[in-house]
Amino acid sequence: MINLPEDEPHAPPAQPGNDADEDASRPVSDSRHPSAQEPLILAEASPVDAIPPGRVEAEPAVTEQLLFQSYLQAPARRPARIPHFGHLLLLTLLIGVSFGILVFFLGLISYFHVFGWRLTTKSATNLDVNLVGEVVLYLATLGFCLFVFPLIWNEGYFTGLQWRADVARSRFAYLGGVASGCFALAIVDQVLMPGPSNAPIEKMISSPGAAWLMFAFGITIAPFFEEMFFRGFLLPALATAWDWIVEEAQHRQPRPLDANGHPQWSMPAMVAGSIATSIPFALLHFEQQGRSLGPFLLLIAISLILCAVRLQTRSLAASTLVHACYNFLIFSVELVVTGGFRHFDKM
Repeated sequence: MINLPEDEPHAPPAQPGNDADEDASRPVSDSRHPSAQEPLILAEASPVDAIPPGRVEAEPAVTEQLLFQSYLQAPARRPARIPHFGHLLLLTLLIGVSFGILVFFLGLISYFHVFGWRLTTKSATNLDVNLVGEVVLYLATLGFCLFVFPLIWNEGYFTGLQWRADVARSRFAYLGGVASGCFALAIVDQVLMPGPSNAPIEKMISSPGAAWLMFAFGITIAPFFEEMFFRGFLLPALATAWDWIVEEAQHRQPRPLDANGHPQWSMPAMVAGSIATSIPFALLHFEQQGRSLGPFLLLIAISLILCAVRLQTRSLAASTLVHACYNFLIFSVELVVTGGFRHFDKM
């Protein structure tokens, strides 16, 4: 309850013969506005008395509303290093599921002869069939990833992979120079350790249509998905696993996340992760290059450069851009040498 001051100010007594005789009998109110006096009165009140009536009864309703709103809001991301090795295994599982779905639908198409197509040994080695199958496999896997990983990470898929397209745009000239350096390295490797002249990759692009299709695939879809797997999942998972093993062995606290909530790896972890990532990356193309040592070593070197770009810029889009530009330069030279993919005997 608010306590008012005991003594109220009174007007001075009216002088005889004054015009204030009539007004003297009336109480004189404070000339200040009531709002100007209110803070002064409330400041003297105790905290208990200052609580308006009914406030305690209204608090449960407010609490219930906040709890209800919390279910609608996305949960905050936990301080974890992502993607880690468990996420890599989950990605591998999603690729397996996508591959199973692809084989199932190809079997249905072949069994019912849809569009007159039938799966045979010859069609299995056909470039068009292989590229279409890879595109379907990649897109199905990406669809699963866009749905599954945001639920686990509590953030966007490309945010968790550190896509950061703005970094790639701002450093476009630098990344183009790195791609040119990779291309120069490929020329040196071709001179010192040339690959076989009848590699399977050359047999697959023995026609202009197939060559143009491979050109488009090699500078768009292939770099994106290869970087997503190798530099987006495999490299971070291996680097995180290295640091985790060292921390457990030496009983050390894990490194704090950076300002964007992403892991900060040690130098040994980044070096070991880059080497371990580059070997399977080179093996992926080993069969296409005719199992030759020269192209195999070149691919390991290119992969190490891509890993360095990914780690230095903290941007998966940056390594993808370098990868795409490098493939573009390689195909452009073949395009010029063969006269627009018309004279493959000059390759």
